[in-house]
Amino acid sequence: MSSVRVRFAPSPTGFLHIGGARTALFNFLYARHTGGTFVLRIEDTDQDRHVEEAVQVITDGLRWLGLDWDEGPDRGGPHGPYFQSQRKDIHRRYVQRLLDSKAAYEFEDKERGGTVIKFRMTREPVTVPDLICGNVTRPLNDTEMRDPDFVIVRSDGAPVFHLVNVVDDIEMRITHIIRGEDHLSNTPKHIALYRALGAEPPKFAHIPLILNADGSKMSKSDKGAALHEYINAGYAPEAVRNFLCLLGWSPKSDVEILSLDQMVERFDLPQVQRHNARFDQDKLHWMQGQYMMKLPPERFVELGRPFLAKAGLLEGQPEDYVRRVLAIVQGKPKLFSELPEWTVFFFREDFPTDAEAVAKTFGGQPQAWDLLEKLRGCFARVSDWTHTALDAALRDLAKSLGVKPAALIHPCRVAVSGKAIGPSLFHMLEVLGKNRVLQRLAAAREHLQFD
Repeated sequence: MSSVRVRFAPSPTGFLHIGGARTALFNFLYARHTGGTFVLRIEDTDQDRHVEEAVQVITDGLRWLGLDWDEGPDRGGPHGPYFQSQRKDIHRRYVQRLLDSKAAYEFEDKERGGTVIKFRMTREPVTVPDLICGNVTRPLNDTEMRDPDFVIVRSDGAPVFHLVNVVDDIEMRITHIIRGEDHLSNTPKHIALYRALGAEPPKFAHIPLILNADGSKMSKSDKGAALHEYINAGYAPEAVRNFLCLLGWSPKSDVEILSLDQMVERFDLPQVQRHNARFDQDKLHWMQGQYMMKLPPERFVELGRPFLAKAGLLEGQPEDYVRRVLAIVQGKPKLFSELPEWTVFFFREDFPTDAEAVAKTFGGQPQAWDLLEKLRGCFARVSDWTHTALDAALRDLAKSLGVKPAALIHPCRVAVSGKAIGPSLFHMLEVLGKNRVLQRLAAAREHLQFD
């Protein structure tokens, strides 16, 4: 049996659709599961719809998801994708073969003006053997019964999708075509082209469509349809990949959080479901939260740094300090785009303050300022600036003053961070450092702008 070879073949007409990303993922997983090859091919023959930046969007999106392809000419780095526009000579040779065998013929198109080349399509229904949908036979409609032939080369000499798609799959020895169910209607034409060219059609597997929450088909204009929305919002690639994997595929267990290795091990086409998959934004957000808590610290830092840098928070900051900050806030923000808001007070002295938190903590409670001053004096005497020592010192002070620890904890947190919520107070104080904490406690009344 020949080695499995699959491909993802997007058109560079805009952004990478979430459905396209899932198609790429299924192809990638099947290739890795079977020990086969995953090919990336950019179908850019339609120059009227071609958007140059879209190629970069596609490759960047796949790399963000961790889906690296296996081969291709060296354009855009090692293993750059194949580009159909660079394969015109190959396409012309195949067109000539079809003309020579009388499987295709020239036709004067009076409506559009000019000569086109049409393929002689069979007058009998074609059955598509599909690994997911089963055998699918679509009866010919009245128009197809009268003239089922279709154009394969336009009057300007440009070959159409149906031809180049089949030719490149033959040339690249593609064994399995895994694509969206919306392509199923094109497949009879493709099978007929394979046969006319003397090639065995690959195995087809048409995966279910992705629906919106209301049951409508997800289109390019729908909210959440573009992969870059999740990249910019600060989703973890692992969470999005895990979520996409479960859109139309079942691991046959109750386990929903799967590593890439687990997906590769378990993924197979028989487990792809027949019914359409519904995009559940709430489930994706839940899954994102799971990953934000459980990502390895190094990975959390890797994904978080770009968002801090974009917010201008990293300039002049020691790497070790940045890592310590991110270590104590992990699990708090649900998206990496929220990270600057959760950490700004670690990096700037002009950090924003929550007016509601300030009013609730200090409004009408003059004793809060007195307690804060006593706490500053207590912390000034702490020589071992660790979270355990700071915790013990605060609780001893609270006991000596006859107040609950919370009477000191809340004013301290608001004074040093401007917020009522955040990471563990004592870990936060330890990371901020003694000098900075004492300075903020001393300047709290002025900084919080509260009378």
